[in-house]
Amino acid sequence: MHQAAKAYGAVAHQIASPRELEANVLLNAASRLQAVRDTWDDKTDDLNDALLFNRKLWAVFLISVTGNDNPLPAQIRQNVANLGLFVMNQTLSLIAEPQREKLGALININRELAAGLLGRA
Repeated sequence: MHQAAKAYGAVAHQIASPRELEANVLLNAASRLQAVRDTWDDKTDDLNDALLFNRKLWAVFLISVTGNDNPLPAQIRQNVANLGLFVMNQTLSLIAEPQREKLGALININRELAAGLLGRA
């Protein structure tokens, strides 16, 4: 079963557009954060894993949008960079003082950006 999932992932990676891939990773991160939020009392240990995954994802976005070779218009690049900085600050705040309600902003940002990438916004 694991091999089939890996094979499917490899094919999906080859046929999906970069926008779809980014949207799927954002939705994956949102789902992980939502799972922690939904089971806060039972899974607070999973909080750090979900935050780390989300932080790594946003670090990639930040590096990409601030690169000189990024083809996006400057205003969009600036907006994504601002969101990334907010995500990083919110993440540090959650690490310092874990609070269930603070996850909502990170979940919503990921979902809304994914919807925009998929043309659903």
